[in-house]
Amino acid sequence: MWCRLTNGCCSGVQLGRFGAVAALDHQWGRSPAGSGAPTGLLEPGTLIIRRKLRPGGGQRAMDGYVHPDFSGVAAVFRHQLRRTSGGAAVAVYHRGELVVDLWGGYRNDEGDPWERDTVAMCFSTTKGLTSTALHLLADRGLVGYDDPVANHWPEFAANGKDQVTVRHLLTHSAGLHRIRSIIDRADRMLDWEYMVDALARAAPAYRPGTANGYHALTYGWLVGEVVRRVSGLPLDEFLRREIAAPLELDGLYLGCPPEQRHRVAPLAPFGHVMIGPRPLRALQRRMGAEFGKFLSFVHAPVNTRRMVNALAPRGIEDVLWASEVMDAPIPAANGFFTARSLAGMYAMIAGQGQIGGVRLLSPETTERMGRVQTWRRDLVLVVPMRWRLGYHMVMTTRGVIDSAFGHFGFGGSGGWADPARDLAVAMVCNRGTGTPIGDLRLLQLGTAVMEAVRARKRTMVAVP
Repeated sequence: MWCRLTNGCCSGVQLGRFGAVAALDHQWGRSPAGSGAPTGLLEPGTLIIRRKLRPGGGQRAMDGYVHPDFSGVAAVFRHQLRRTSGGAAVAVYHRGELVVDLWGGYRNDEGDPWERDTVAMCFSTTKGLTSTALHLLADRGLVGYDDPVANHWPEFAANGKDQVTVRHLLTHSAGLHRIRSIIDRADRMLDWEYMVDALARAAPAYRPGTANGYHALTYGWLVGEVVRRVSGLPLDEFLRREIAAPLELDGLYLGCPPEQRHRVAPLAPFGHVMIGPRPLRALQRRMGAEFGKFLSFVHAPVNTRRMVNALAPRGIEDVLWASEVMDAPIPAANGFFTARSLAGMYAMIAGQGQIGGVRLLSPETTERMGRVQTWRRDLVLVVPMRWRLGYHMVMTTRGVIDSAFGHFGFGGSGGWADPARDLAVAMVCNRGTGTPIGDLRLLQLGTAVMEAVRARKRTMVAVP
């Protein structure tokens, strides 16, 4: 933890709130040696306290650092760790400073603790990283949002797709979401060439640009192949060279390199966290294939057949929960992240394209990235997602943050940027619930973050 000094005193948080304290380390204005605290981002006069926590009283261990202005985020996170199995991490950047960097719980069934460098597979949260890669190329003038995709990927023009644009891909309006109709079995997803060839041959489900249907899995190969064709690099290598390396992010991978696999928190089959109305959970369990057919026939907004077609190719569970998922890039689903690295990428976006003196995007491009492209109801996710160029709206338990955008994922992970507040938030986990865009935990953390930012702004108002 780090605490801001006021009149020579640490305005810290009550120690008892975080559990048993095993060790304390502190230094003035810089990180404790070997602590792993952020460097080069701290205000002068900052006191940093490293606290190693151990489980006590039935509570799961929580470790890390938090600025006292954001102590409410730590309280919410600790409560979440107590209510779910497994582990998680959360990170927050504000005005280019890492103000929250917390992790806790267990990363496997053997009870090994979640560590500072633990990575977890983050499902659709990966789309935010894939989208950012394309924006780097657009910022350099190498691809235009309104370019026909076939300009860069000629084979894609087949089956009437010659006028599908890059913007259509980024806004899920290309009509190519029906992965179950495009491939016969899920293990095809481990073969990049097979997937891009299948998508190049596919016909859109509707006239591109006239509707939005969440491209839950196909999005990654569609956008990723444009990045590959334009840059000449495989997507995972492009992400490493152009985003992770310049920002010095040590936990941002597409797939997981063999030498990093010791850091992985294995996924468990996702169950229900005890949140949300019980009747709704019961209804979800009862909804089978026949009910889905009925909903489709009466044009009901909730169409389970459409959801399954977009989300679940045959045998999907045998692919996403197998170790082979680390071997191949699935750029809409198998990003392996730490919360700190994911938040670092979004902090660059929140900082209008730069952080810590490193600029990856122009302010003009980051402004375009955050513009709402459509207010239509999404055909797959049922609700309007306010799609930006590769990102969706950001929700909290107290509503939508209009100026923020990012991407959440199945199981509870997610990350987002709010350029209006120079704010970025990320969470990763290995246990969660089964909706395509996560559960309530990230929304609860977002509420706590926004409360802290508002309070911080009030304390900085000059007194006459």
